[in-house]
Order: sequence, then structure tokens, then C-alpha cells
Amino acid sequence: MNRERDLEALRRMLRIRRFEEAAMDIVRKGQGIAGSVHVCIGQEAAVVGSCLALRADDYMVGYHRSHGHPIAKGAALGPLMAELMGRRTGVCHGKGGSMHLADFSVGSLGETAIVGAGIPQAVGAAYSARVRGTDQVALAFFGDGAANIGSFHEGLNLAAAWGLGAVFVCENNLYAMSTALADTMASESVAARAAAYRMPGVIVDGQDVDAVYDVVSAAVERGRAGGGPTLVEARTYRYRDHAEYGNMDLSHRPAEEVEHWRSRDPVELLHARLLADGISETELAALAETVAEEVRAAVRFAKQSPQPAPEELFEDLWATPIETTPAMPAPPMPSPPGPVPVAAVPAGGAR
Repeated sequence: MNRERDLEALRRMLRIRRFEEAAMDIVRKGQGIAGSVHVCIGQEAAVVGSCLALRADDYMVGYHRSHGHPIAKGAALGPLMAELMGRRTGVCHGKGGSMHLADFSVGSLGETAIVGAGIPQAVGAAYSARVRGTDQVALAFFGDGAANIGSFHEGLNLAAAWGLGAVFVCENNLYAMSTALADTMASESVAARAAAYRMPGVIVDGQDVDAVYDVVSAAVERGRAGGGPTLVEARTYRYRDHAEYGNMDLSHRPAEEVEHWRSRDPVELLHARLLADGISETELAALAETVAEEVRAAVRFAKQSPQPAPEELFEDLWATPIETTPAMPAPPMPSPPGPVPVAAVPAGGAR
């Protein structure tokens, strides 16, 4: 186990969880977040383990459950919370809200409420790296529900046909809203679908941040070296309902299932592992308090930030004037890779 990396992983996971807990509290109290929010509490290891495998200049595209992705990539919390509250100081100047965050400063190209729409966007970002001659990779997050959307198949097919440096990470939390995955997908796993596109398909324990990091790191390095895309299925679980409407109802899930996954809380698992590795409870408590104060400061910043003015409505929507550049020749396309079998990483991952 890498001590410094895992301390950073815990910091990022706590930043996500405390940020989302604060957002839920604001929604419940009616203090400035309009509508509902979709939180990823329970899925932090899948998100953080993936983003830790990326470089600062790599790209990342999220989806509607979107707060955790830019946080895991290193985004500042104040502008993110301000965006949730529709403030001028938000990362999108108050125009994006909870489901449409984008923070280009950390390579977060955006999230969207359109299920599966981020997958082809990541493919486009990976293609842009090819055209520009860089070794950047693009990672797309999506849920198990998106694996049945056409853009999933279109995106994977194009990335494989062109041999792009794309990594597709499915956060399989077993439910699309309240519909169980077993009721909507005939395949034994999301990762099994990789074989149709001649790319590796890997199943990993999504509650183990180290296991996720190992698997996604291998996929990132494969893409960076010109080996083409990879599909990663992180088996994880969200502890909240689909969205925070004010009440939470998990009656559609078996009680023993909820209990099992609650016993594998990714934050608690990493905390226990760090203690076993010799890191003191005092040090971990200090880290947790630092994160808690960062979140409190983010909430204060957002609440004190001004509302955007009506005349700012159409700012940032297009470039004026639109710059033109000479057409660039398309780079040669490599031959598609041969078939690769689905691989599974056991719970606990490689150490």
C-alpha cells in the first residue's frame, strides 16, 4: 500500500462525502439549491481511485451524479458549491447547477443530465489528443443504466475502431433510478460487452480504492501508449436514493443487500486500512477536520456570493468572434486490436 497516495485518496473521498452531505442539508432546509441533487455517497472509491490514476492534463467527463467527479480530479469546493446554488462565482457562473458542472481547470469537461451523453464526448476528447499529437487520455464515467443507451455502444465502437486513448468507467451501483440492473440487462456484466468492441473488459471491486486505482492505472497507461481503449466495471453501491427530494425511500431494495453494502463503506474500509498500516487516529482525525472546515468554508463562500445579473444570461454561450483555424489532416487510424477476454479483479484488489 502506498501511504501518501492512500492518505490523498482518503482526503478526496472525505471531500466528496462531506460536500454532498452539506449539499443535502442545504436542499432539506431550502437554503439555496433549487430542485434536487444526485449524490454518489457510497461510490467514492470508484470515483477517486479512477481520478488518482489520471494526470492533471488528462480529461474527464462525468454524468448527472456529478459532484464527486470534479472533486476527485482536484477541483476547488467553493466554486462548485456556488454553482449548485446558482451563484455568479460558480464554475459555470451559475448556469450549470448540480447536474451540469464543468471545471476546465482540472480537465473536467462537464457533466450532463442526458444519460450516456458524456461517453462520446470523452471519445472526442481522446481524438483531439490524437490530432494534437499529445499522449493525454480521456476518461468517461457513467452508470449501469447508461450501458443500455445507444451512445455507450457508439462511443465504445468508435474508440476501438480508431484505437483511441479512452477509458470507460462504469460505476455499476446495481440500480438505474429504482430499477434493478438484473431486470434490464441480459449480459452477465457490463464489462462482458467489451468483447464486442475488441477491447479489454475488467470487473473491479468498486469499494476498494486501491483496486480501482490499479485497474484504471493499467487502462490509462495502455491508452497513453497507443494500445486503445478499456472498459472498467466498478461494482459499487449508492447509499442514498436516486435523488434528494427531501425524503429517502430504499424500500425497493432488499434489506440484506443494503446491509451488506453498508458493511463495505469505502471511506470506512480505507480508514481502517490506514490505521492498520500504522497511521494514527489523531492524524486521520486531523485530516477529517481539515476537510470539514474546507466544506464549511465552501458553503459560506457560496451563500455570500452574488446572484448573476439578468444581462449576463447569454455570456459564455459562444465565442465572439468565432476563430477559424486551418483544417488539420486526420492522423492515420491504427488497426483495431485483437479480442481480449473479460478479466475480474477479486474483492480487495491486487496489493
